[in-house]
Amino acid sequence: MKSGLAGRTITESAKETKVCYEADVVVVGGGPGGHSAAVAAARNGANTVLVERYGHLGGMATGGLVILIPHMSDGSKEQQIAGLCQEWIDRLDAIGGALHPKREELGSSDKKVVSHWQRYFSAVVAGRVRQTVCVDPELLKCVLNNMVEEAGVKLFLHSWGTQAVVDKGKVQGIIFESKSGRQAILGKIIIDGTGDGDLLPSAGAEFDDMLNRELRSSMLALVFRLGNVDFNKFSDFREAEPKKYDELMRELTKVAGTRLLALPSSRNDVVWVNNWIPGLSSTNVEDLTRIEIDVRKMMLLGHDFFKKYFPGFEKSFILDTASQTGTRGSRRLIGEYIVTKDDMHSGKKHHDTIAVIPRLGPQGENPHVYIPYRSLVPDKIEGLLVAGRSFSSDTVVNNMVNLIPHCAAMGQAAGTAAALAIKQGVNPRQLDYRVLQDTLLNQGVPLPGVELAVRR
Repeated sequence: MKSGLAGRTITESAKETKVCYEADVVVVGGGPGGHSAAVAAARNGANTVLVERYGHLGGMATGGLVILIPHMSDGSKEQQIAGLCQEWIDRLDAIGGALHPKREELGSSDKKVVSHWQRYFSAVVAGRVRQTVCVDPELLKCVLNNMVEEAGVKLFLHSWGTQAVVDKGKVQGIIFESKSGRQAILGKIIIDGTGDGDLLPSAGAEFDDMLNRELRSSMLALVFRLGNVDFNKFSDFREAEPKKYDELMRELTKVAGTRLLALPSSRNDVVWVNNWIPGLSSTNVEDLTRIEIDVRKMMLLGHDFFKKYFPGFEKSFILDTASQTGTRGSRRLIGEYIVTKDDMHSGKKHHDTIAVIPRLGPQGENPHVYIPYRSLVPDKIEGLLVAGRSFSSDTVVNNMVNLIPHCAAMGQAAGTAAALAIKQGVNPRQLDYRVLQDTLLNQGVPLPGVELAVRR
């Protein structure tokens, strides 16, 4: 051991790490972004590996119990986010695992339709119905497994991707840890779908991890669910006595020590309770430990208050807590293009747009954020793409464009790009964006308002 400026350290001896697999595309992280990247890469012909640290896929949408897929449309009759994310919904619909407005209800301002969906969080914005979906997290895990298997993706669960393998400025693979020990997977293109940009430091890719402490994205959460709730009874009370509801919510915040919000699920008898804990970091293990302890204390206090004072919760019980901490913001890639708040407010369109995101701005503002392919590509390092909320963006944009469907859309683009780059024999940054856009369009990805170049 020796002492240094960073404190005491241990020098590890050099060791060889077994290469257990080689592939065209290696995706680390099986959340909405990583899962979509892996499925898209495989469906476009790439031999693909997906490495996921938990025993299930879906990230925040399943293990995080954030069982709301919001804002897939902008309040018009058209849907801006579809593709693989829509395939999730279609598959869930077939097995009774989703609750959402009908396609013909999108954009409706009919009082009866709006009144019905008003009680479902984010399904009505500015008096018009949006496509927002409540999902069953356990059924979604099954759907995501099926999609990976059908696409022929090689899957490693219970495997934590910890380090990028880099040679001469190009990422060549990853190292992961599991019960089988420390192993490596080599690949032609690596996709970081971890959300937190876990591979960026070891890859040598530049990133920004500064957060605005006033924004939602800087706060952690540990979601929990309550069972045996009559959500419709609760909603009736909230609509009939809004002042009383607001008073109780303020008191609940004082009692629990955090803001708790009871949100709908695909079932009337289950709600999920979201929370916002400031001042903690998703890349600090002590903070991650703290939130697991603190929120469970808050949960007991909050549930007791719900039972005593809110209609519909009288006989409720704590069903479960999320197996994954609710992380909202962390490292953001510094890519070939950084999407800024000015881009968002002006509705700036990009020639290489790969996703169009409905936004929640005041009426009259541009309703979309256009995400360029360049924001998924590191500024310097080769062989690496990001999929999901670690895309190159400032804090304001990232705070809005980091929800589940947004990450799925960017993941589908990243995986498709990786497969196409391998077919063309080029690095991801050299990929012809027009080919990528064509391929996404053919996969059911809408790119409304984008002036597409003349095709080959």
